[in-house]
Amino acid sequence: MRKFTTLLSGTAIALSLAVSAQAQDKPLESVGISVGLLGNPFFVATIKGIEDAAREINPDVQITSVSADYDLNKQVSQIDNFIAAGVDIIMLNAVDASAIAPAVERAKAKGVVVAAFDVSAPGAEVTVMTDNVAAGRKACQYIVDHIGGSGDVVLINGPQSSSIIDRANGCSEVFAANEGINVLSDDQNGQASREGGLAVMQGLLTRFDKIDGVFAINDPTALGAALAAKQLNRDEFIITGVDGAPDVEEALGTEGSLIKASASQDPYTMAAESMRLAYDVLQGNMPENDTILLEPELITAENLEQYMGWTAPR
Repeated sequence: MRKFTTLLSGTAIALSLAVSAQAQDKPLESVGISVGLLGNPFFVATIKGIEDAAREINPDVQITSVSADYDLNKQVSQIDNFIAAGVDIIMLNAVDASAIAPAVERAKAKGVVVAAFDVSAPGAEVTVMTDNVAAGRKACQYIVDHIGGSGDVVLINGPQSSSIIDRANGCSEVFAANEGINVLSDDQNGQASREGGLAVMQGLLTRFDKIDGVFAINDPTALGAALAAKQLNRDEFIITGVDGAPDVEEALGTEGSLIKASASQDPYTMAAESMRLAYDVLQGNMPENDTILLEPELITAENLEQYMGWTAPR
């Protein structure tokens, strides 16, 4: 709560305390969750984090989870449906870094708390996400170090959510800081999916005879890129990604895998913390810091045994 610097009369103080008490008694009855792609295990873990945190508050809370499929119009409709249903909190994984703003404002105007997780959303009261710039830097520094600071690289991009923009920017900073690095492509949209990564990488392998390193903006994209390489019998490069997903854990532990590193996230903890902060806002308690960044860890075959992945007991 903010501290008031002006003096209040006894009546005003009593009224203020009464209003505060009413706010803090507000129950959590319903939560709406909209994620980028429900088929992605990352978002399955975020939903589990939100559900567990919400049910710690109210075991009978009603929770509705929907997939925006990286479609802005679809997500806007989902938010409007949540507003119409009268949810208390919308947990939002925004698929667009800016265009979602009007829908967020409509929700807030109706008294709905909007909390962002994994990516930022303009107007959200709280945001908890990975430091995605750092994730991009770490994954791409691994490539630079592995190829000795010189070589041809590609960056497989994705939908323009804030997290993907930040990862690409962090990676580009590292590549730009090394004069020996030649970026062959950095604007192809792999749709943050295995299928999209496969399609984009097939095209890149057809265009370029030699590639030394590939950065994929998330692990599904990296897995798709690795599959394309296998199909076209190309193995002269390494691949890094972001997420620390279970499938990439398996790839990192497999001899001969082209995927060599992933900057990990903790989707369960991230989403659960955002849910708890959203409940605080619902009670009228605004956090001192409305954005929390979680530090990513670079996972490789060398430290894989120490990594507590997404499916670890909580």
